[in-house]
Amino acid sequence: MENISLQYPSWFIILCLALGLGYALLLYYRDKTFREQSPRLNMALGFIRFLTVSLLSLLLLSPLIKSLVTEVKKPVVVLAQDQSESVVADLDTVALDGYKQSVRQLSEALSENYELKEYAFGNEVREGIDFSFQDKVSNISKVLKSIYDLYSNQNLGAVILATDGIYNEGSNPVYASTKLAAPIYTVALGDTTPKRDLVLKRVFHNKIAYLDDKFSIQIDIAAQNCQGAKTTLTVTKVGGGSAPLKSIPLTIDRNDYFNTQEIILDADRSGVQRYRIRLSQVTEEVTTINNTKDIFVDVLDARQKILLLANSAHPDITAIKQSISKNKNYEVTTAYISQQNLNPAAFDFVVLHQLPSKTNDASGVLRQLYENKIPRLYILGTQSAYSTFSKVQPLIDIRADGRNTNDVQATLADNFSLFNLREDMATELPKFAPLLAPFGEFTENANTEILLYQRIGKIDTKYPLLLFGEQNDIKMGVLCAEGIWKWRLFDFLQKGNHDLFDELLGKSIQYLSLKEDKRKFRISLAKNIFNDNEPIIMDAELYNDSYELINDPDVSLTITNDEGKDFNYTFNKTTQGYTLNAGFFPAGNYTFRGQVMNSGKQLTYNGQFSVQPIQLEIYETTADHRLLTLISEKYGGQMIAPAGLGQLASLLQNKETVKPIVYQTSKTRPVINIKWIFFVLLGLLTLEWFLRRYFGAY
Repeated sequence: MENISLQYPSWFIILCLALGLGYALLLYYRDKTFREQSPRLNMALGFIRFLTVSLLSLLLLSPLIKSLVTEVKKPVVVLAQDQSESVVADLDTVALDGYKQSVRQLSEALSENYELKEYAFGNEVREGIDFSFQDKVSNISKVLKSIYDLYSNQNLGAVILATDGIYNEGSNPVYASTKLAAPIYTVALGDTTPKRDLVLKRVFHNKIAYLDDKFSIQIDIAAQNCQGAKTTLTVTKVGGGSAPLKSIPLTIDRNDYFNTQEIILDADRSGVQRYRIRLSQVTEEVTTINNTKDIFVDVLDARQKILLLANSAHPDITAIKQSISKNKNYEVTTAYISQQNLNPAAFDFVVLHQLPSKTNDASGVLRQLYENKIPRLYILGTQSAYSTFSKVQPLIDIRADGRNTNDVQATLADNFSLFNLREDMATELPKFAPLLAPFGEFTENANTEILLYQRIGKIDTKYPLLLFGEQNDIKMGVLCAEGIWKWRLFDFLQKGNHDLFDELLGKSIQYLSLKEDKRKFRISLAKNIFNDNEPIIMDAELYNDSYELINDPDVSLTITNDEGKDFNYTFNKTTQGYTLNAGFFPAGNYTFRGQVMNSGKQLTYNGQFSVQPIQLEIYETTADHRLLTLISEKYGGQMIAPAGLGQLASLLQNKETVKPIVYQTSKTRPVINIKWIFFVLLGLLTLEWFLRRYFGAY
């Protein structure tokens, strides 16, 4: 329905008509040019001019057309199909084809009266239903949340959820926070009959272990209708021979059986190790697929070898060893400079306690450390030879005779930036027991970073106590005092633990021992172990001689599986680097090799990763229709069997809340924007001009 309104008083229309009439009379009333041709021609021309001028003047009144637009919005019906493996575990080909046909017929029936939206869910929620049933996990609460996010503000009529009720990711959908204002009709798939089955429910283990350590795995075992049966739990290493690492016989003493076994294994080989856990089959078991599970453990040979090299026995050595030995990344060895066949080059980091000393300049050790660019921490004391020490390192020059000492405490430097310490370090450390520092002159290098200054009595000095620096890519640190064993004891006395001492020493050694990656070509992965439903995504970086990121040349990659088959890729270029999505890989161990030509040189990078199978769906095969009933009752729907899919369309029609919504909107537009009015005016003026020309006027 449309009506016209004016932005001026309606009586202005009379003025517009009067204007048109006056203009026509003025032009044609006394004009005899056309009256001689035909007495009616003058009237016709005058009428055309009257209409033209009147319409033009009416448009100056800015008339508006108001129209009422009615739109009928169909209810939205969401059909969500579970695509996980467990849904079709008990269906043969004929039954599966019949179910697919029923769903297609339901879709056609619903599309006539509703706006049908189809989704599949499992690993993720995605549009469309392809009936692949290959997803490794099922997350019912996630699909309900996605429907709420997309359609809570629309005319959502109903949700049809086709699933077996088994979920192995996400929260319980009955108690989810999602509040859909629409009924949920659940289609109960799967078989609820408990079968005779032995199941490896879950295996808990650390993804990372360290070489030569022991690690624990906990195995949850369940059984249905297997009372009196016997089985054997075995753990073997895939690729490590057929003999089991562990073997445990089990007797199932009840039909509803559950048991947890803990097994300790040795991490005796570095790299990603694959272990297979298996339960032997019992008689008349319905399936043995869920009797086996593979786990992957990344065994790291990343321990840094640390040498505590001392001039002589000292309680500092014990305190340092006890502190840093807590970190499993460190393998600590204690030695004395007088020992024969000492090889400091075999270590990643060395603590030199009061070396060089007055009795041993440690020149051979220091030469090996410099030749192999091994980072180190010097700890000075009364046995140190300060003149020799000042010559063998570039961080600080100390002029002292070694006979006179100061009792010093520590104050934290304000501008230290190499690493962060806990906030209470600045207030607690000055309270610690004093250390024994040499009395003399301290001159530090301009390129050093000072962490601690000396406090002598109540005076805060600028004499460094603990400082760090670097020369020729070798990191060094100097503690200008001995007696830090007192700090460890004092920390325990005050706090009941060694946390402050351990953090100060641990952060210092971590900074000094950390080796920077100076390679110009690197490939990185987010992790070393992927699930088989995760894509393998890699990033690469390429640096020029000035260590600036570049990505001009192409980077190629070859991934090789256990059988020696190669998969070749080329990285995509990003703003400054490279990225590659290699897609999905089946379970197994893989190596990769990246190559790039840069400045005429071929650079390579080698690495490895593993893919572990996601087997959640095969460990729960009994459908949970009780859960589906609770969901339907909560949202005002009902649970139906797959055979009743044909009745869903009529159920929705009889549901009073599933109705279309009528939207009415008022639309206003200026009359002057209507195109046909322009052509009417143009036609009237053209007609008048033509008649005047035709009958001899201009």
